[in-house]
Amino acid sequence: MTTTESTTHQPGLLVSGLALAIFFALSFAAASMSYFFGPDAWYEALNRPAFAPPNWLFGPVWTVLYIGMSVAAWLVWRRVGWRSSLIGVWLIQVALNMLWTPLFFGLHWMGVALAEMGLMWAAIALCVMRFRPISATASWLMVPYLAWVTFAFVLNMAYWWLN
Repeated sequence: MTTTESTTHQPGLLVSGLALAIFFALSFAAASMSYFFGPDAWYEALNRPAFAPPNWLFGPVWTVLYIGMSVAAWLVWRRVGWRSSLIGVWLIQVALNMLWTPLFFGLHWMGVALAEMGLMWAAIALCVMRFRPISATASWLMVPYLAWVTFAFVLNMAYWWLN
């Protein structure tokens, strides 16, 4: 936490609820990319890694992860407010999350998507580390997301390698 970040931010109930809704909207905006650039015939024709989960699993897993990352950001925001660099790092990882889908599914740039996912992983790991002093719960809520993106990185690499 920098010296400009405060841990005394005390939002009211209405403002707090609105902030939580904003974090959900931002997280699920990333999810909406799959509606525009979801798996298609190109993806179905790829050589599939043996450890790739079934396609139906991705929706439920990502839903839980988006909820966790939204609540994590909200918990941190309740302590530090909007102008915190912690919220900035969280926004960066959301933007990177949103970018991966069009890179992989839209443009079919598996190698570029892999490199971009490496940046996303680093941003998520930074959230895990930097959230801990503010809210251990927020930090822990980001851990399953980091674990899944670690797996997704390996999966992306396998698709790239096989195809």
